[in-house]
Formats: sequence, C-alpha cells, structure tokens
Amino acid sequence: MFNYLRKRFTSHIRERSRRRARLVSKDGRCNIEFGNVEQSRFVFLIDIWTTILDLRWRYKMTIFISAFLGSWFLFGLFWYAVAYIHKDLPEFNPSINHTPCVENINGLTSAFLFSLETQVTIGYGFRCVTEQCATAIFLLIFQSILGVIINSFMCGAILAKISRSKNRAKTITFSKNAVISKRGGKLCLLIRVANLRKSLLIGSHIYGKLLKTTITPEGETIILDQVNIEFVVDAGNENLFFISPLTIYHVIDKNSPFFHTAAETILQQDFELVVFLDGTVEATSATCQVRTSYIPEEVLWGYRFAPIVSKTKEGKYRVDFQNFSKTVAVDTPHCALCLYNEKEAKAKEKKGYDNPGFVLSEVSETSDTQM
Repeated sequence: MFNYLRKRFTSHIRERSRRRARLVSKDGRCNIEFGNVEQSRFVFLIDIWTTILDLRWRYKMTIFISAFLGSWFLFGLFWYAVAYIHKDLPEFNPSINHTPCVENINGLTSAFLFSLETQVTIGYGFRCVTEQCATAIFLLIFQSILGVIINSFMCGAILAKISRSKNRAKTITFSKNAVISKRGGKLCLLIRVANLRKSLLIGSHIYGKLLKTTITPEGETIILDQVNIEFVVDAGNENLFFISPLTIYHVIDKNSPFFHTAAETILQQDFELVVFLDGTVEATSATCQVRTSYIPEEVLWGYRFAPIVSKTKEGKYRVDFQNFSKTVAVDTPHCALCLYNEKEAKAKEKKGYDNPGFVLSEVSETSDTQM
C-alpha cells in the first residue's frame, strides 16, 4: 500500500513538473502579472469607475458598506458638533424656551441616527431640523445631495457588475481538447464550441492566436510572439448562426504554422493556441468575448469529434452534451506535408511528361534481302 501511494505521488509530481505554463486558462482568465510599474497606484483612481467594476465582489461589497457607514457616521459627527456649538445637548441644561437646531438630539448616538434618517430619507418625524439654525439647514441640504450621489454611484456600480457581458461569456463553452484529422480532403485542426443558452450571439466572429517563442533573423528572442490563426466553419468565420454547437476548423496548409508539425513531434512543440469568440448579446446589445487556450498535450492527432446533434421522433433537434468533448480515432496522415506530397504525386500520375533525355534515332532500311 505504501509503495502504491509513493508511486502515485511520484507520478503526480512528475506530471506537475511537466505541466506547461499557459497565458490563458481554460476558462479565459489571463495568467500575467505586472512588476516594477513606475507609475503610482493612484493613477487607477483617475478611472475610478473601471477600477470599481474590476474589483472582486468581496472588495466591492466592503467599499459599498464602508461608504454608507462612513458617510452616516461622518455626518453624525457634524450634527453632534452643530448641537454642541448651539448648546442643545442636555449637559448644557438648556432653558424651557430654548429652540434647538435639531430636536431630540441628546448625544452622539442620536446624532448618528438622525444622520442615517436624513441620508436614506426615512423621516420618522421624531427628530427634525428647526428654522432657528442656518448651519443645520445648510448641512441638511449638503448631506441630502451627497447621499444621492453616493447612492447613484454605488448602486450603479453593483448593477453594472451584475449585468456585465462577462457573465454571458460563461455560458459559451469550448471542447476540452482540439483534434487534428482530415476534413474535406484537407488536414485540419478542429475545435468544438457551444452556446448553452437559447438566446443567440449576434454578429459572432471567431479567430485564434498562436503564442510561441521565436528568434528573429537579428537574433532577438521574442517571448509570446503572436501568429494569426484563421478559423472557419463551412459558412465562414463571421456572422455565425450560433443556435447549435459548431465545429470550427483551421486548414493546415502551406501558410499554416502547423504545416511542418507531425504527429510524432507535436508534443515536443512549445506553443499555446488561444481561441477567441466575439459577439453581441441579443438581450442587452452588449459585446462580449469568450476565450480559451490549448497546449500541445491538449491537441489530439488522428481524432475527430463524436456526433452530438440528433433528431427526435417529434421532429425536434436534440443536442447531447454528454458527447460534447468525446473524440473518435480516425485514419489521419501523420503530417500535413505528407498529405500534400501524396496529393501532388497523384496529380502527376494523371498527366504525361516529356523525358528530356530521350533521343529518337532513325534507322535506315535497305532493300537487299539475304536469303
């Protein structure tokens, strides 16, 4: 038992050591950090709206609660100061004919409650501002205006966070693996993508970027060099009718960066294929982007995707997501160059070619015949 656990632990450590670093995770998050940024962190306060929207929910709710509690307590101190200056508090023993700035403020707690009632417009009627103090009237107006601004900003930020198209992207899913096989007589890299909602993405456009390390002719090493990868479906790569799962493919031809890749060498390559899907949400008209990535271990050579769409007896089309990432092994050339040479050889067999080394020699015939 101990030896079995040790082997499992050793294999797990080896697998983790072989695991490649990836820029984009499977769910679309970017694995990158910025170091030694010369500009101050306060530059993010210039675009405070985007900063608030990009915060995590726990930080956003902390700011939300702190903003309201802080404003209530701050103005509570102001109302207490007004009462203290005007000598409305019980410790000053005001006379019977004394008219306070704010009635029924007896201390800091009552001042805080009046601040809360004023800003959220509760208005219980027990505490109220009188006309005897201009300072209290000005403070009431100022707190009411500032309270509306705080309410609008914080509630708007939460509403915008909830309705961001980023959440719509979570209902777009890609297949776990990419496959390489023949399609239409050509060697193609295929990926399956599905929309889990019945509402469509309008004007969808899909494309890819191949990230790898390259060395320029001048000797410069470029990490994360980006190469365009064109993905298409049978109807093109724009304005997709995204009502059912689609199988997108990239033709591996002479212009493809995978042209010189073979089944035996693909695992030795160091690249990351990032796939993007842009579209407009039908319900909100907001644009969204879905992305995922594939590393060499996630590209299966010699496979195709299993069928996923069928037709029921009632005449409806049924999508079985159990087979969404399921693959089936098929006969596939072990490299694109081999398939290209095979087609070229067959094309040459159908044509005739002159042999430049062939020389026609004429033979003279004689009329003498020996018997």
